[in-house]
Amino acid sequence: MGTTVPSPQPPTDSGTHDGRPYLLWLPGTEPPWLGMVILHGAGSKKENHADFGRACAAAGWAALAYDQRGHGEGDDEMSPGVLGDVGRMAGFLATTDGVDASLTCVRGSSMGGLIAIHAAATADSIAGAIAICPAREDGLARELRSERPSIRVGARGRAALAAWLAEHDVREAVELMGEKPLLLIHARGDQTIPYQWSSELYERAAEPRKLILVPGGHHRSAQHDAELQGVALRWLSRALAAAG
Repeated sequence: MGTTVPSPQPPTDSGTHDGRPYLLWLPGTEPPWLGMVILHGAGSKKENHADFGRACAAAGWAALAYDQRGHGEGDDEMSPGVLGDVGRMAGFLATTDGVDASLTCVRGSSMGGLIAIHAAATADSIAGAIAICPAREDGLARELRSERPSIRVGARGRAALAAWLAEHDVREAVELMGEKPLLLIHARGDQTIPYQWSSELYERAAEPRKLILVPGGHHRSAQHDAELQGVALRWLSRALAAAG
């Protein structure tokens, strides 16, 4: 007889909050739990980061992944309101029984990494951030100008986003994070966003901070690396504990 392989842990809950379709994973350990909001990249969706949601739950974190504007099951288009959504979803996760409202963090990949840093810089409800191969504003602007952008966006939204991107700089956002923990992860083989970009952001960050540059790989490899997921959660947990 063959060996029985357990199925991956399904989400504890799913639904829509304030227009954002979400998936929620809760740990099997005793609360209180740290909280993690998961932000996908351009052209992606919440389901693509279920592996990290499960990793969070296994490590004692409550995790919430949701479809950003212009993506997945959302019925809207991308707009500058995408930044405010992070704080609202972090607040929603913080109201979940067992979650420590003062220890809710955010993890984003590519476009999600850029938004995660901006959210951590502007929202008091977010205690720290993990940014994997974070995008640049000018790179996202080029994506919006392409003939077939991976983001659902209309002409009006495209103009509003272009203006928002021109007014913001993630390098300044890193500095505005102050003493909130920041972990940057980037694959050296990333051909979409050069790894030197994360190095530059790291130099601008205050302590506690950590930079992990992974040999080889590509733009999406680091975000789905199980070992890196564990390293990231352990480092952020220790950094939050040290900060009191």
